[in-house]
Amino acid sequence: MGTTANQDQAIKQLQSIMDQMDESMKNTYQIMHQGYPTETLERFLKARDGNVAKAHKMLVDCLQWRIQNKIDDILSQMKKNPLHVVKLEELSTKLPCFTYMLMQDDAYIWNEMLNKNASPGLQRITVAQTALFFEVDQLKPIIPINLYRAVRDSQLLGLSGYSKEGLPIITIGAGLSTFDKASVHYYVQSHIQINEYRDRVILPNATKKYGRHISTCLKVLDMTGLKLSALNHLKLLTTMSTIDDLNYPEKTEIYYIVNAPYIFSACWKVVKPLLQERTRKKIKVLQGCGRDELLKVMDYSSLPHFCRKEGSGSSKHIEDGSNCFSSDHEFHQQLYSYIKQQAELHSISPIKQGSVHVDCPDTDPEDAKIAKTIESEFHRLGNLNGLSNSLNGLKVDGN
Repeated sequence: MGTTANQDQAIKQLQSIMDQMDESMKNTYQIMHQGYPTETLERFLKARDGNVAKAHKMLVDCLQWRIQNKIDDILSQMKKNPLHVVKLEELSTKLPCFTYMLMQDDAYIWNEMLNKNASPGLQRITVAQTALFFEVDQLKPIIPINLYRAVRDSQLLGLSGYSKEGLPIITIGAGLSTFDKASVHYYVQSHIQINEYRDRVILPNATKKYGRHISTCLKVLDMTGLKLSALNHLKLLTTMSTIDDLNYPEKTEIYYIVNAPYIFSACWKVVKPLLQERTRKKIKVLQGCGRDELLKVMDYSSLPHFCRKEGSGSSKHIEDGSNCFSSDHEFHQQLYSYIKQQAELHSISPIKQGSVHVDCPDTDPEDAKIAKTIESEFHRLGNLNGLSNSLNGLKVDGN
C-alpha cells in the first residue's frame, strides 16, 4: 500500500519506539509480521487513525496478549500426554461416567450433561469397567478429528479460493452457525487458530504465488437461516470481533454480505450509523446470493458454493467438494494436517483445560454499544412478530 510523507514519518517514529522492545516481544513480533514489519506498523497506525502513541499502545497490548496466551504456539495445540494410570479407588470419588480415550473439553466430560453433549457413537464406560483412563487434567488441548468435525459443523467458515487480485476469500456461514457442539473456549481457540493460519500460511503462500505482498483477505458472510435465536451467540461473536479488532487490525479488505433475510436488513439499518466511516466502507450488502457482483472480483471457481445460484445457502449439502464449510474440504484438511504436524515438531507445556483458554480483551465501548443495539433490535422484531415469549428464554452470554 502506498504511503504519504506524513505516514512514512509516523512509521519511522513507531519503528523507533518498537526497537526498544525486550526480546520476548521481539520474538512474538517477528512471528506476527512474517517478514513485513513496515506493513504491520501501517496496519496498526491505520487502525488508530495515524496516531503514533495510540498505535504504539495498541501494538504493545497485542504483543503482551500474544505472550500471555501463548498465541505463538496455538497452531501446535494438538499434542497429547501419555496415558495416566489411575487406581480404581481413586476414581470412585469422582463422577461415575467418563469418556474413554477421547480428548474433549473438560466442561463436557466432567459434568452431568455428558450423555446429552457427547456426540452419538462415542464409547462411554464407567469406573467399574476399567481403571485405565486419560486424566482430563493431564491432557494437552488436542482436537481429535471427531471433535474437529463437530466444531466445523457448528462454526461454519472456510476458504473458497482467491480473488482476481490474489486475496484469499474467507467464507463465513453466519446465519447457520450454531456454536453448540463444544465449549465457548474451543470456538475462540478455533477462531484464533484460523487467524494465525491465515497470517502464517495462507497469506505468505498467496504472496509467493502472485508475486506481490498480500496481507489482507476478502470475507463473504452468508446470512442464510439467520434467526432471532442468534442472540444466544452475540457475546461469543462480540468476543471474536474484539480479538480481531485489537490483535488482527486491518486484515480484511471488504466484507460481502449475501443471502440476507429481513431480520438482517432491519438490524443493519440501525447498526450502520454506529459504525466508523472506514468500517462502513468495507461492508457491502449484496442483493440475493451476490453472484453477479462477486464475479467481478473473483472467478467462478473461487465463488463460494452458497453464491452460485439463488437459494444455494449454507444449509445445502454439496457433493462435488465445493462446500468450503465442510471438514472434508481441502482447506480444512490442510489446516488440520498443519496443526498436527506442528504439534509433532514442538513440545508445548501441559495445559490443564481441554481447550486453550485465551484471555479475551475488554470489549471496546463502541462494539458493546453495537451489540446492545443488535440485541434491542432483535427483541423489537420479536415483539412485532409475537415472539416475545420465546425471546425471554434467550441468554445473551455466549454459552
